[in-house]
Amino acid sequence: MNGELTVSAASRDTLPTVFGYIGIGLAFGIVGKASGLSPLLVTLMSIITYAGSAQFVIVSMLVTHSPILSIIFSVFLVNSRMILMSTTLAPYFKHESMLKNILVGSLLTDESFALGMNKLNYSENHLNFPWFNTANVISYMTWIISSLVGAVLGNFISNPEKFGPDFALVAMFIGLLYLQLINDKSIQFNLQLIVVAFVLVAIYFGLVFIPSSLLILLVTLVACSFGVVMKHAFF
Repeated sequence: MNGELTVSAASRDTLPTVFGYIGIGLAFGIVGKASGLSPLLVTLMSIITYAGSAQFVIVSMLVTHSPILSIIFSVFLVNSRMILMSTTLAPYFKHESMLKNILVGSLLTDESFALGMNKLNYSENHLNFPWFNTANVISYMTWIISSLVGAVLGNFISNPEKFGPDFALVAMFIGLLYLQLINDKSIQFNLQLIVVAFVLVAIYFGLVFIPSSLLILLVTLVACSFGVVMKHAFF
C-alpha cells in the first residue's frame, strides 16, 4: 500500500481483502442453497441486500418462518454499526456530490472501512471518491460472484463448515488490524494496544449479557469513549 489514491492503486490495495470475501461469500452461497434458496435468490440477496453477516441472519430466519418485520428489524440492528462508519467517513467526502456520497455509503462494508482507515496512514489523511468507490465495487462484485458460485456448489457440499471458510473473514480482519497498528503514527502504539485489549475484554463479557446484534454497536461506542479518555488523560 502507498499514498496513491487512484483506481489502479485501489485495485492493488483491495486485492488482499478479496480472498476474505471469496471465503465467506462461498460459505453464504452454500448455506443459502442448503436452506432451500435457489442460486438466483441467493445472488439477488447479495445484489440487493449486500449485508454480509446480516444475510446469514436472513437465511436462518426465513428457515424458521419468522415474520417479515422481525427479519427487517434484526437486519437493521446487525447493520446499525454502518451508521457509525459512515459518519466517520463523511468528512473525507464533504466536497463530493450527494450522488457520490450515496454510492460510497451504499457499498460500504467493514472491510472497505478498515482498508480506508489504513489508507489514511499513507495518504496524508486523505481519501477520495475514485479510490474508495473502486475498493467498494471490487468488494461488491467479488461478494456477488462468490455467493453465486457457493450456491451452485451447494448442490455438492452438504456440510461447508468442515472446510473452515468462516475463518477467512476473521483472518482478514486480523491482518487489517495488524497493518493499522504498525502504520498509524498519529496514535501511540501502547494506546492502540490498550484499546484493542479493552475491546476484546468488553466483547468477551458482553456476550454474556448483551444480544450479539447489539454488542458490536455498543462496544464500538464504549471503546471509542474509552480511547478518547485514555488519550487525553495519559497520552
